[in-house]
Amino acid sequence: MKVLGIETSCDETAAAVVEDGRKMLSNTVASSMSEHVKYGGVVPEIAARSHIEVILPVIQQALTDADCEWQDIDAIAVTQGAGLGGSLLIGVMTARTLAIAHDKPLYAINHVEAHVYANFLSAEPPEFPMLAIIVSGGHSQLVLFRGHFDYTVLGQTQDDAVGEAFDKVAKMLGLPYPGGPSVAQAAKKGDPNSFQLPKAKMDKYDFSFSGLKTAVLRQAQAAIGQPYDFPSTKLPERLSAAQKADLAASFQRVAVETIADKALLAYKEFSPASAVLAGGVAANQALRRQLTEVIPLPLTFPPPELCTDNGAMVAALGCFKQMKNQPTADPYTLDINPSLTM
Repeated sequence: MKVLGIETSCDETAAAVVEDGRKMLSNTVASSMSEHVKYGGVVPEIAARSHIEVILPVIQQALTDADCEWQDIDAIAVTQGAGLGGSLLIGVMTARTLAIAHDKPLYAINHVEAHVYANFLSAEPPEFPMLAIIVSGGHSQLVLFRGHFDYTVLGQTQDDAVGEAFDKVAKMLGLPYPGGPSVAQAAKKGDPNSFQLPKAKMDKYDFSFSGLKTAVLRQAQAAIGQPYDFPSTKLPERLSAAQKADLAASFQRVAVETIADKALLAYKEFSPASAVLAGGVAANQALRRQLTEVIPLPLTFPPPELCTDNGAMVAALGCFKQMKNQPTADPYTLDINPSLTM
C-alpha cells in the first residue's frame, strides 16, 4: 500500500510517498525559509504564495523519486491543521482536486500527530504503550499512546512552545532565524551554568516557557548593567559574544531539563514500553542526550530531515489510517482547521 502525503502547514511545501507506513519511497521538500530570514520569522502571505508556485512540481517530484504513477497510489493524505490558514488552504485544495481527479481516498491529517508518526519510519519502530514527547515551534506536549489512534494528552504548554522560546531568545541575542539551530550552535561555546534561570512550576505534565524567556531577558539586561526597561532590541549590540554564548547555553540547559523532568515523571507513572521524540526541536542534540540519559527506555527520534515539516510523516500516518480503517475525508467538502489540536 502506497500513500502520497502532502504537507503545507507553514513554510515548507512537502510531498512524499510511503509504503505500508514504514518504508519511505520519496521525500521532497521545497522551503521558503530563505525568504523569511530577513523578517526574523515566517510571513504568512509569502509562505502561501510560495506554496502556490511549487506545490505541483513538488508532488510530481515525489512521485518520480518513488518510481510511481498515479495508478500505483492507493490514497492521498494531507495536513488539515494545525498551521497557517493560507498555507494549509493550498495543500488541502490541491489534495482535494487530486483525490477527485484520480479517484483516490483522502485522509485529513493532524500535523502534530503526524510528527509522532515520523518515528515509525525508523528501522526499529516504537512499541505500545508509547510515550510521545512532542516539541516544536507551536507545540510542547506529552502524549501517551496505548495504540494507533488511542491516546491521551497528559500535558502541554500553557503559553509559549519550546521552539517558540528558542526563536524569541535567539532574536533577543541577535542570533539568526530560525532560533533553534542558532541557539544550539551558540550554546556549544558557552557555559550552561553561568546564569541561574528558573524552571516553571506547573501542574504535573504541563509546560511553561514564557517565564524562562523573560528570565533570559532580565539576565541579559543585568549582564550589561542596564535596568529592566532597557529595550530588548538594543541588547544584541551591547552583549559580547561570550555573554551571548553563556546565555544561550544556560537557556538551552533549563529548557532541555524542563522537558526531560516531565518525561521522566510520565515514565515513572505509566511505564510505557517505548518513548519517541517528535517535532522540529527533536533535532536538538542536547535534548536527545538528556532524554537518553534519564529515561531507561528505547528512545526513538527521527533523522533531522524528518524532524522538520515533511510529507513522509503525513504519508506514514495516512497509511496507518487506511490500514486501521479510519474514516476518510470528503474531497468535495474537506476544510482546513488552523487551530486543530490532538
